[in-house]
Amino acid sequence: MLAVVEINKKQYLVEKGDCLEVQRIKDEKDKIVFDKVLVLADSKKIKIGTPYVDNAKVEAQIVEEKKGKKIIVFKYKRRKKYRITRGHRQIYTAIKITRIVSSPSQSSSK
Repeated sequence: MLAVVEINKKQYLVEKGDCLEVQRIKDEKDKIVFDKVLVLADSKKIKIGTPYVDNAKVEAQIVEEKKGKKIIVFKYKRRKKYRITRGHRQIYTAIKITRIVSSPSQSSSK
């Protein structure tokens, strides 16, 4: 089962068992539930939300938090002796998709 889910205002195509790096999620819990599912696709049918699919969830587990590559920001103004170099490292959260739930009856049964 595939799903397009919105995480921190960005859209990701996910499948069970996928590992993603998303922008930092400040959450102390180990498990996270994303309920903003835009599209659900099974082998036989596709559900498209308006804007979100009703009763659909994507459950994920936080794996780790890490920093990305360093980005150099260089500013200068010609003929003014103005030069500034700054660096920035974005913090990402690595998550693993554990389950995609399409209806409330599936969420109660384990």
